[in-house]
Amino acid sequence: MILTNRNKLTAAVLAALMTLCGCSSAPQNESSKPETSEQEYPVIEAGIYDISKYGNIILTISPNTMIQYGYEEADIIDVQIGSAHEAMPIGTNYSDVDVGRAVCRYDLENDPPYITLALSGGNLTSAMGVADKKETNDEKGFTWIYRDGIDENVTIYIRMAEKQGYADEYQIHKVTSTRTNERADYPDLSDAEFANFRAVSTAGMGKDTLFRSSSPVNPKIGRNRQADEALSLNGIRTVLNLADYEQEMKAFPDYSSTYYSECGIMNLAMSMDLSVEENRIKLAQGLRFMISHDGPYLIHCLEGKDRTGFTIAVLESLMGASIGEVVEDYMVTYHNFYGVEEDSENYGRIAAIITQQLQNAYGTTEFKENESLSSYARDYLLGIGLSDEEIAELKARLAVNYGGQE
Repeated sequence: MILTNRNKLTAAVLAALMTLCGCSSAPQNESSKPETSEQEYPVIEAGIYDISKYGNIILTISPNTMIQYGYEEADIIDVQIGSAHEAMPIGTNYSDVDVGRAVCRYDLENDPPYITLALSGGNLTSAMGVADKKETNDEKGFTWIYRDGIDENVTIYIRMAEKQGYADEYQIHKVTSTRTNERADYPDLSDAEFANFRAVSTAGMGKDTLFRSSSPVNPKIGRNRQADEALSLNGIRTVLNLADYEQEMKAFPDYSSTYYSECGIMNLAMSMDLSVEENRIKLAQGLRFMISHDGPYLIHCLEGKDRTGFTIAVLESLMGASIGEVVEDYMVTYHNFYGVEEDSENYGRIAAIITQQLQNAYGTTEFKENESLSSYARDYLLGIGLSDEEIAELKARLAVNYGGQE
């Protein structure tokens, strides 16, 4: 069955009823129920209001409903959809959990507030066997096809698994909640830094050849104008947009008046989990696009942090960077967004994210301190479908010195 948005009036009525009732008897399959105190924390029922392009499930109930019944930030809950269960903490940001872990996000800043179930760096909808995404040619660019036995009327059951069971990890993750989207809150950053825009200058990389950035067109995090100005100043010619479908990119406000719109752009619309085959195929397509177009090049997603962070790390590796160089560039983003300094307690923990991602991608458990990662990256790129000749051409293009000699 193809998913369509629920009638908003119907959803609003259901949400209101759930706010009033909030709890239910447990589903008939009692054997799958986790051990918890139902008397203190009743089972909550919800429906699916919508599914985002990343596979995040938006519920028909509000955070206030769950809070009313004692479900708070840092609690660990059990979510049941059909026969599938997923344990996840409650938070307020997708970054409140490590990549690969699910989160129940209370979006308290939205008006009205809503709840999203998500898999950080992944697709929760498919992971829990609910639906699969199919790309389309319409304005939205995609639709969701429910799997057998599931439809838009499925009931989601939420139970308390461990009260405040995520409290210690939650405090560490909250460092990423310090970012705002107000330019005035970052007086010590240049406009380019505020936009997380910078040249990649690790070993072997040509000067002012490859750049990374937050989105120059999506206004969601309030940095698009500064990013677009930086593109113009640096003469960017070719762009890999890892986040958007072409249709939605061109629908952003004032798109046609941006410098960005004059560039050669490849839209990849990749999800956050770059290990899945669909994204590996898309990444290979994007790199072939770079090979067939002149620089300077820009790679971006929305924040320029996760999808961009991994893609840039692979290209830095290919050109001969060590893990130390990759981490140093990766962590600039966390300084720009969250003020994380090298001597802070969170630096090492955050830096471990990109190290672990590369180890997983490269099939190793350890990198030597000053070791070039070039052979690892070459094998990875061969694995996603590039040929030796294409890899050689990619390296040659990234080595071009668009900024001249120092």
